[in-house]
Amino acid sequence: MNPPGLLRQGALRDFEAMHASTRWRTYIALHATFLSLADGDLRHEVQGALAAAERDLNDRIARSYQRLAALLGLRLRSDLHLTFDELATQLSATMRGFVLTAPACPDLIERQLRPGAFGSAGEAEWSRPALGITATALSFLEPDPAVEWDEERLARVRRMLEE
Repeated sequence: MNPPGLLRQGALRDFEAMHASTRWRTYIALHATFLSLADGDLRHEVQGALAAAERDLNDRIARSYQRLAALLGLRLRSDLHLTFDELATQLSATMRGFVLTAPACPDLIERQLRPGAFGSAGEAEWSRPALGITATALSFLEPDPAVEWDEERLARVRRMLEE
């Protein structure tokens, strides 16, 4: 299994989907608009709605990475004493930064060959968003020593990835 390669591919797909999404642009615009609202009922109402949306998004990202980590034989680094919710917050903020920056910096999404990135074998094309998301995820995750990579597990993981 190649966790960096799988994270790279997933991060690039997520970035491309968010970058192309009018819903995401609207969501980001709502956040920017919120910053300019005067204190009062409307600001508190918008803040509550944004907070609920953020919790929902963060929960979905956390569950997704928890499943992905288990699939790839990874766990949260024990020395950091954190949760998948905290990892999701970091990943979401990192991705959002790339999505916000991309329109002004179109070369941000260009891919470059990076031989052996994150200890992977061979060369792979990495965009900066994929590199940043993978670096963030791998800084919080480590191989789970309780996971045995036998033929049965490898076959199960391959089947799940194909689905």
